[in-house]
Amino acid sequence: MKHLAAYLLLSLGGNASPSAADVKKVLDSVGIEADSDRLDKLISELEGKDVNQLIAAGSEKLASVPSGGAGGASAAAGGAAAGGSGEAAAEEKKEEEAEESDEDMGFGLFD
Repeated sequence: MKHLAAYLLLSLGGNASPSAADVKKVLDSVGIEADSDRLDKLISELEGKDVNQLIAAGSEKLASVPSGGAGGASAAAGGAAAGGSGEAAAEEKKEEEAEESDEDMGFGLFD
């Protein structure tokens, strides 16, 4: 990751195709030792490619990855709205409120 970060910094600085020596120089300037094998692999993988196009392609791929989290809540709400038990939804909400409370632990966020 450190090699990629240095490579991207060089790209943002105007160096269209940074070399391994350029990346090593950036890493050395902040006291980080470069791993030659990983750096060589990174340089060979990115050789001749536009960083901006790679970032755009990666962003498109990430947009299709489900992020989760909201699916369970909407399914529970949908079940209650579709004629499911309102008591179950109320009980679930009470459980969530109990979990959020820090009074049970004997300390608060700002104690």
